[in-house]
Amino acid sequence: MKVLVIGGGAREHALCRSLSLDPDVTELHCAPGNAGIAQVARLHPVDQLDGAAVADLAAGLGAGLVVVGPEAPLVAGVADAVRDRGIPVFGPSREAALLEGSKAFAKDVMAAAGVPTARSYVCTTPEEAADALDAFGAPYVVKDDGLAAGKGVVVTSDLQEALAHAAACGRVVIEEFLDGPEVSLFAVTDGTTVVPLQPAQDFKRAHDGDEGPNTGGMGAYSPLPWAGPELVDEVLATVLQPTVDELRRRGTPFSGLLYAGLAITSRGVRVIEFNARFGDPETQVVLARLRTPLAGLLLAAATGRLDELEPLRWSDGAAVTVVVAAEGYPASPRSGDPVEGLAEAEAADGTAYVLHAGTRLGEDGAVLSAGGRVLSVTAVGEDLALARRRAYDAVARIRLAGSHHRTDIALRAAGGQDAGRDGRQDDGAR
Repeated sequence: MKVLVIGGGAREHALCRSLSLDPDVTELHCAPGNAGIAQVARLHPVDQLDGAAVADLAAGLGAGLVVVGPEAPLVAGVADAVRDRGIPVFGPSREAALLEGSKAFAKDVMAAAGVPTARSYVCTTPEEAADALDAFGAPYVVKDDGLAAGKGVVVTSDLQEALAHAAACGRVVIEEFLDGPEVSLFAVTDGTTVVPLQPAQDFKRAHDGDEGPNTGGMGAYSPLPWAGPELVDEVLATVLQPTVDELRRRGTPFSGLLYAGLAITSRGVRVIEFNARFGDPETQVVLARLRTPLAGLLLAAATGRLDELEPLRWSDGAAVTVVVAAEGYPASPRSGDPVEGLAEAEAADGTAYVLHAGTRLGEDGAVLSAGGRVLSVTAVGEDLALARRRAYDAVARIRLAGSHHRTDIALRAAGGQDAGRDGRQDDGAR
């Protein structure tokens, strides 16, 4: 099978790495990719938002499967353009991707499907926003209705900050604050059958102790020692399957990766948000533990044959990802700096490796920083403590001027304590 992956971040590097290890994949291509992905796939320039260009590239390569990584191409209808050319594609249609592209649409779907979520108001004027904020009280949760590249949500006890964010966004969803630890759960679906993956937890704030500004994600771990297997069964029954059923009922079946951001509240599981694709950095740890060949799983979803698939196989161990971010991230990240020590960070036995997020190759072939989140350093081990130690040992070998990373990824979970909040409610559409 020839596979084409669309995107160029650490999520796509994780996908390409797993696909490159699949014996059924005979050729692996990525567009546009990055310096790390170039080690496992052939790169091609393409406008990710141009459905016709992506479809032409896939047809020219003779791709048997196209995997669309980021949310913006999905919301732009790129999967539709590829599907219209008769090429199997893993990713929802433009209409189904509105589940991430519009938080108001997602709330409407959840209401119709009976999915538990936070009470909310959709507001389009400053007066409506002020009334909604007054109704819920602090802490205030204000979400831009559309895609916002990780900067769409403000959670604050400052009323003026909440009002300012609402005014800047225009159309917003204002909702009640959800307490409790937060979980990311992915599911692969063909529009009818839903196959949940293993849960993960990510860390949104820039600094240790969940301090500092909100980011796209500074690290993640899986499995969750504080969440039993019954959690996945509950979310499948009350959230994932009802949502997929409702979208099919509406005539907009969702085929691809359905991502549920969840709060485990004192009143039970509540959905914070849906995404229409693999999340970053959770993908890095979830795929590190998946033993079922990835290409067959994604192709089964793309061709409506998930019900024929054998149960997924997982490693018994753990995985931890630590994000190395550029100086100034998330406000104004610096780029163009050399990234050194990458080879030293990689473990010969594959227990630690580096996934590139924001990198490019310089004219002399050196790897340079080219984004806010530059690297996702990922490690596996028999338990979280070992995986965590290996990840941080690898991070220590990397040199990037002015870079920063959190030192507490999976710290509490590895110590056997109950997990605390990780900032998921701070998340927007990433």
